[in-house]
Amino acid sequence: MTSPAGPPGDGGASGRRRPRLLAVTACPTGIAHTYMAAEKLQQAAAELGVDMKVETQGSIGAENVLSDNDVREADGIIIAADKEVDRERFAGKRVLATGVADGIHRPKELIEGVRTAPVQTGGAPAAGGGGGGGGKERSLAYKALMNGVSYMIPFVVVGGLLIAIALALGGHATAEGYATTPGTFWDHLFQIGVLGFTLMIPILSGYIAYAIGDRPALVPGMIGGFIANTGALYDSKSGAGFIGAIVTGFLAGYLVLWIKKVKVPKVVQPIMPIIVIPIVATTALGLFFIYVIGKPISWIFESLTGWLSGLTGTSAILLGALLGLMIAFDMGGPVNKTAFLFGTGLIASGNYAVMGMCAAAIPVMPLGQGLATVLRRGLYSEQERDTGMAALFMGVFGISEGAIPFAAARPAIVIPANMLGGAVAGAIAGVAGVGDHVPHGGPIVAALGAVSGVGWFLIAIVAGTVVTALTTNALIGLKERGARGGVPVTAGVAPVAEPVPAGVGVGVGAGAGVGVGGVGSGAGAAAGAAPAALATAEPEAEVLSGYLTERTVRTELAADSKEAAIREMAEMLAGTGNVRDVEELVRVALAREAQGTTGLGESIAIPHAKTDAVTRPTVGFARSAEGIEWGSLDGTKARLVFMISVPEAAAGDEHLRILALLSRKLMDADFRSRLQSAPDGRAVVDVLREIR
Repeated sequence: MTSPAGPPGDGGASGRRRPRLLAVTACPTGIAHTYMAAEKLQQAAAELGVDMKVETQGSIGAENVLSDNDVREADGIIIAADKEVDRERFAGKRVLATGVADGIHRPKELIEGVRTAPVQTGGAPAAGGGGGGGGKERSLAYKALMNGVSYMIPFVVVGGLLIAIALALGGHATAEGYATTPGTFWDHLFQIGVLGFTLMIPILSGYIAYAIGDRPALVPGMIGGFIANTGALYDSKSGAGFIGAIVTGFLAGYLVLWIKKVKVPKVVQPIMPIIVIPIVATTALGLFFIYVIGKPISWIFESLTGWLSGLTGTSAILLGALLGLMIAFDMGGPVNKTAFLFGTGLIASGNYAVMGMCAAAIPVMPLGQGLATVLRRGLYSEQERDTGMAALFMGVFGISEGAIPFAAARPAIVIPANMLGGAVAGAIAGVAGVGDHVPHGGPIVAALGAVSGVGWFLIAIVAGTVVTALTTNALIGLKERGARGGVPVTAGVAPVAEPVPAGVGVGVGAGAGVGVGGVGSGAGAAAGAAPAALATAEPEAEVLSGYLTERTVRTELAADSKEAAIREMAEMLAGTGNVRDVEELVRVALAREAQGTTGLGESIAIPHAKTDAVTRPTVGFARSAEGIEWGSLDGTKARLVFMISVPEAAAGDEHLRILALLSRKLMDADFRSRLQSAPDGRAVVDVLREIR
């Protein structure tokens, strides 16, 4: 049991004691902001006479973890994080939740604000502090949606790939579509994949609900998602698909939050989260969906079918575009199923053209989203890039559900892009008179000889795929530029970005490479380099486990902009022989900047890139007397710049531990002052030796 919440510092009748506060810091990358916020909070606490313990949730995992005793004795908790943090353990305590940037720039305000912060109840997220100490935090709805998507992705990938493998190795064309022979090994593998797809919709719904209402919301969320995906329960030939799952997830989560606020007798309280809340929420949500939401879905299905029937015989290009739009809209939902079943029904009457239009549009969504992750890898997280590869594979076999994780994560961007690409594919197939003799889609049906007009069929798929990919990336780029007032990506202005998962940026790793000798000589000739140390027999000074040496120190940058500074430092790092491709390193570093500034304030910037353009972890340091605009939240120009580059497959987490130590140390004003005033590269390295 935790002690009741009270104002920090309330020592009771035995006298006053120093206030005891806890904090949790976390950022999506877990590289710098996490540890800088922790250091700043501890410094501010010491100045204010407050005892504080900070748990950091960085890329190397949780450190300095808060124990049950810590929580029991704490007067309040500060959560400075840009990702979801488990708050259930803080029930009964005052919790102030804010963004990680506030932990760096407003630590004293947070410590003061926690005195009036709301008390955490159960697993529900507490609001920001009422005393003005709170800052901007990712919306609960956004975090809940991302939580559901992250748990759904493995089911999509595993289910989709198993289905694709089974169809590729054991499938054949039938009157009902492309299928496996019942009772065979490949059919069993196919059915296992189908189970994965069957579970993905309830998982999406359940974990959206879980992120909002905690464990009591998991059951109603998952059952609600299953109901949404089972059209037979509300007299519909198709379920509501992933869009219905998102609806049920949010309904379940907020319904549970509302039920939690109901005051009940103490004797009932212990069974509320495990019996009463799940049963009441599941029953209410299930019946609501069946009787209120389900009927309109069934009506939409029937109305669309009748409408499409009236369009047969009209313009092939118009019909193809409409069917493509419908196929791409909800990927398995009622609109998609209406178009698909419409095309399927006409096969029996000898009309193969309508199914040809649908078949061309079916693979466009997964192929387009997969291609988008390949064309601009820096815009996507590592998990999204992996999902993109799986989506490409699924698209070849006509499994449109491969695009669902992307649509669920960015519906306002991905769904319009999918629909545009689907319309293009359907229209081209329609005007070219493509015919499909089996109710299935994707390049696989062409390979099996089930399509007439194969050339135009493949052209339609390629055109739709390219349109979807380019539109998706363009819309993501527009969103980012809009978030920072239309300034181009390379300008040093901080965007308010979506969470940037660990492993930002991906490098191609291959390519012609850059001549090390040429780059090295160029770097050595530039201002501020330290080639003299290389010409002597004296060992080269190095720190940070050898990741930073005198060769990677520049006492004065020639650059006057963020992009130019990153390029200059990348060329300097190439002098070590650890950089295969300078241009790729620069590209990945700038892509990281496009997702969120690495200007940390206090005149510090730590641009970083994870890419196979480098062969081993390498760190560079440079100074700028005039300062470079880096988009830091506190408005300061970057005068101390560390550039960190690590390969994709960097073994272990030693480099992350060093980054954590570096981030903490940079919060020491005296340390920064000595770095700024060190006369040469050797002196800079000597100052950096303090990082242990």
